[in-house]
Amino acid sequence: MRSSRGKETVSRTEGRGRIVRRAGKKRGRAVLSAVLAALLLLTFAACTDSSKEGNGSTDEGFTGKTEEPVEVSILCVGDVMAHSTNIRAAQNAAGGSGYDFTDNYEYVKPYISGADLALCNVETTFAGTEPSGYPLFCAPDELAYALMDAGFDVGITSNNHMMDTGFDGMQRTLKVLRNQGLITVGSRYAGEDRWSIAEVNGVKIGLVAYTYETTGADSDGVTINGNYVSKESEELINSFNLNELDEDIDRIASDIEGAEEAGADIVVCYMHWGNEYQRTPDENQIYMAQALADRGADIIFASHPHVLQKADILKSEDGRDVPVFYSMGNFISNQRYETLNQNRYTEQGMMAQVTVEVLPGTGEIVEETVQVIPTWVDRYGSPYRYAIIPLDSDLQTNPVLAASGHLGRAQQALQDVTELIGAEYLSGTAA
Repeated sequence: MRSSRGKETVSRTEGRGRIVRRAGKKRGRAVLSAVLAALLLLTFAACTDSSKEGNGSTDEGFTGKTEEPVEVSILCVGDVMAHSTNIRAAQNAAGGSGYDFTDNYEYVKPYISGADLALCNVETTFAGTEPSGYPLFCAPDELAYALMDAGFDVGITSNNHMMDTGFDGMQRTLKVLRNQGLITVGSRYAGEDRWSIAEVNGVKIGLVAYTYETTGADSDGVTINGNYVSKESEELINSFNLNELDEDIDRIASDIEGAEEAGADIVVCYMHWGNEYQRTPDENQIYMAQALADRGADIIFASHPHVLQKADILKSEDGRDVPVFYSMGNFISNQRYETLNQNRYTEQGMMAQVTVEVLPGTGEIVEETVQVIPTWVDRYGSPYRYAIIPLDSDLQTNPVLAASGHLGRAQQALQDVTELIGAEYLSGTAA
């Protein structure tokens, strides 16, 4: 977590309540052992003091003060894509000299920069070669700058387009994102852990990210998006195989445990899974979400279907409340009604925010707040420009919608998201 940039503060109280849910204690082995040991020492000390004083009074040096919980807000969005039209729009925005994607994020920037930790799925590569869109994504490096400028702290790299420009492109993507100060998770350099850790307000947050493989049951080796990856690449990317799901869940769970043993107070998982353009999670998504919650995940974010799916709060085996967002949809892309078989749902996304109060060092989540801020991508002007519009209380007066004349489409998107996700998540009153 970089501290030099600073985060803007944004008010989310207008028209929005806060859902507060009690959560149980984290069950990490190392954390639990440390807590039990500390309790035993405190019990022994209390008994010793009581026997010395004889009247139940406390020692003069003991203040009775306990560690206070620390609040941390974690925000995540879905797929950040760079189709050819998006790239041309960024070139036009820069006046033909380089690329400028910053205007895409103007209206969502206060939310992103206002969060203590903000994550996005970077569904492209930065290979340093000629920019290209679908089917082999390669974005200009300026996109990484725009993500940093918008306020993102973490770039998730585990998705089905992570190998579009091969091993060199996958490795250079890490360099470009890290050069902008972003933490990366989902792929790595040789010798690095499969997880990452961000420290925010003294709280250590473990980050674990995986994508699905397209490898068949009889295949030898790993394929991503139908293309075999080299053994060298295979060792440096996080992927799971639906044909070996329980085994791979064990591997993801070992990463969760590894992050905990490295000091993480809570663990955030991101999964790239599901079926494209399906607004309902499939049985594998539901199975994996519950399994990861049971194995120690505290929050589960996900995407890949390019449309939104429901949000839920699972109950883990050890009694914790685990928010899961089965698909956060497209945050920005050129997939829309006009380009994708009149599918308006591909224009819709969300900023999913979970605010936790954590006891640092124990991993105990004392309170938890869950909120969804819906978004809609506007494409307007000639030549085209793009803007991610937050579907909030400023919707009626948004300058881009006023210029494009697309207010009605944005209002339809808000209605769609409300019906799918539930008004309680949008208003912060979910039970």
